[in-house]
Amino acid sequence: MMNAKWEYGEAVRLTRNVRNDGTYPGLDPGDFLVRRGSIGYVVDVGTFLQDQIIYSVNFLEEGKIVGCREEELIGADDPWTPSRFEFREKVVAAKGLSVGGNVLVEPGSVGEVIKVIRDAAAGVAYHIHFDRLPGRVLQIPEALLEPVATRE
Repeated sequence: MMNAKWEYGEAVRLTRNVRNDGTYPGLDPGDFLVRRGSIGYVVDVGTFLQDQIIYSVNFLEEGKIVGCREEELIGADDPWTPSRFEFREKVVAAKGLSVGGNVLVEPGSVGEVIKVIRDAAAGVAYHIHFDRLPGRVLQIPEALLEPVATRE
């Protein structure tokens, strides 16, 4: 049996925006449900495919009970640094990006967030894969990125 990190009634914080995966009633798949940083309370703990713990979390301010994977949650009192972007979000380089004097990414180049680094020395940073650099991932400070387009 897997060990749940949180139990009924515990307060947790969501670390990623959650969209409907098709299991939330009354909304279309892909519709926005709960914003990252929101705090909710565990109301049930279950499993999915026998290898993932799923927490039913009641987000009182949003009026929604949403299933969340363990890696999408932290304790409500754990340190939290808000970020502009999240995993899988498309971003644009605000400036040319170079390594060792070689420009690797032109301004306006589109990339995808692979990882959010909330504890980087100079503030929030991201591992970004730019379309023009197949197979390479760069760590980019938040200030050097802009959103591609918003869906919300």
